[in-house]
Amino acid sequence: MSPLFSRRAFLHRHTLALAGFSAGKLLAADPDANPLLRVGLMTDLHYADKEPTKTRFYREALGKLDEAVAHMNREKPALVVELGDFIDQADSVEREIEWLKMMESHFTKLSMPRHYVLGNHCVGTLTKQEFAANTKAAGGHAVFEENGVTFLILDACFREDGAPYERKNFNWQDANLPKPELAWLEAALGKAGGPVIIFAHQRLDMDKAHAVRNAAEVRSLLEKSGKVLAVFQGHSHKNDYQQIAGIHYTTLVAMIEGSGEENNGYSLLDIMADGSLRLNGFRRQTNRTLNHA
Repeated sequence: MSPLFSRRAFLHRHTLALAGFSAGKLLAADPDANPLLRVGLMTDLHYADKEPTKTRFYREALGKLDEAVAHMNREKPALVVELGDFIDQADSVEREIEWLKMMESHFTKLSMPRHYVLGNHCVGTLTKQEFAANTKAAGGHAVFEENGVTFLILDACFREDGAPYERKNFNWQDANLPKPELAWLEAALGKAGGPVIIFAHQRLDMDKAHAVRNAAEVRSLLEKSGKVLAVFQGHSHKNDYQQIAGIHYTTLVAMIEGSGEENNGYSLLDIMADGSLRLNGFRRQTNRTLNHA
């Protein structure tokens, strides 16, 4: 059985299962249908108490985060995921932890559960354990489930030799999922009882500077499972999209780029009963309707 065919069969079965969560509501094909699950997304805030560069306005990240948090609290998604580079790199561990605590004090105002993907700047100076100790982050890859949907957080902040990023020991273009994490990913996909959404920082849909070096190997696991609806990622700071083997790869706009509230960007992801996805973008984030293959 081909991966695409098995994926279609899986989605058909789980469309029926997921529909049980929306009894009495409109069908997903209706533009006014209620989502089965709504998820808040944001990425690449790069907060730092330092002067701006040509396009990055580090101190403004706090205000941009506050706007996104206020919007999420009004709309009340089930959870919010931050896709990496929560802070920028400092010249000392102490200063970077200070910046992280400042951001966390704003992020914690969310009224719903929050999750974190590690970006290369999150662990440019800090260790993954230090980042996790000052947030509610898992500190690496993680899995959780909500309303029949399985969410997998990937951690590509490893060098090709398997060493984790920390203390400026890496080149940001050398991003990889090490063998133990690949084994974990394959097992987690096998155990998933419902559709799967992947969250990553570095891109999985290309093999260039902003991509995970072994992205093709990761994509092969996702395709083989027949369960993955979409991947949401950041890192390259721009709105982008590709569909590969029936899986949607959506790159979200960075919140750090540009000055002023008009240069913010965040989104609400609606997961519908038929397996389709609606990405509702705000400010510079592009809207997208993603239908399953």
